[in-house]
Amino acid sequence: MKEPFFSIIVVCLNPGDKLRVTLESIMCQTFCDFEVIIKDGGSLDGSLAYAEKIAKTQEGEERKLKIVKKEDKGIYDAMNQASKEASGRFVYFLNCGDLFYTPEVLAHMWSFMGKEKAQPGIYYGDIYERKTGQRVFSNPNIDAFACYRNVPCHQACFYSREIFDKHCFDIKYRVRADYEQFLWCFLADGNKDKLLFDYHSEVIVDYEGGGFSETKANRKISAKEHKEITGKYLSRGQLLRFKMIMWLTLAPLRTHIAENEKTAKIYNRLKQMIYTRR
Repeated sequence: MKEPFFSIIVVCLNPGDKLRVTLESIMCQTFCDFEVIIKDGGSLDGSLAYAEKIAKTQEGEERKLKIVKKEDKGIYDAMNQASKEASGRFVYFLNCGDLFYTPEVLAHMWSFMGKEKAQPGIYYGDIYERKTGQRVFSNPNIDAFACYRNVPCHQACFYSREIFDKHCFDIKYRVRADYEQFLWCFLADGNKDKLLFDYHSEVIVDYEGGGFSETKANRKISAKEHKEITGKYLSRGQLLRFKMIMWLTLAPLRTHIAENEKTAKIYNRLKQMIYTRR
């Protein structure tokens, strides 16, 4: 049986109606060469009923839906489990409550990725942040400083499936396992020349926000994990230099401006101008 081009993974645990809404945004994609894998950690709220209905009525269609019910140790463990079930050339993780931005997202990405000539790596775009009502632009030029400062969130990324054969999400990181994996892909010895990091100016996802990683307690954990992860992949000299740059450019203030509904639009416009001039 021919492998699909994309594996779309949705992990959930008692997501309520969010699972249905997210699945509808997947199933209305105009590009159909994909499979959907729902990794459920033991939902008891009846949220799987809609998915089970789709799974029973998809005979003969290109896009297939598979439901995996299994206990896990958290969101990253669930994502790892689901990646092992994937058969697509590229894996994409869409959280419950998040939506593909338009019905053409997969078609546009497939075309951009070179169709059948796509190289192993990470292809990524931008996100629409529902909380601020703004498009958040990803850095089109990844380098060591970009890895230190900010990498595209996993909802903006399409990953070669083989990446997960070599380096799954490290579940000891509660908040930043996707960040650690991205740094491994770009900075670990030998990977940079083997994996392609390619940006497409496409809004991939309507990102709900306000999730697990954005709570006050988890922001503290995030800062601690960022320090540990960057210490693994960057030299002391790089860390010192990058910290100084962040301090001189008022990073905490910029974060506050980016997250404020009243100022996010101006901030993201400026960020886009900087990225396009590099």
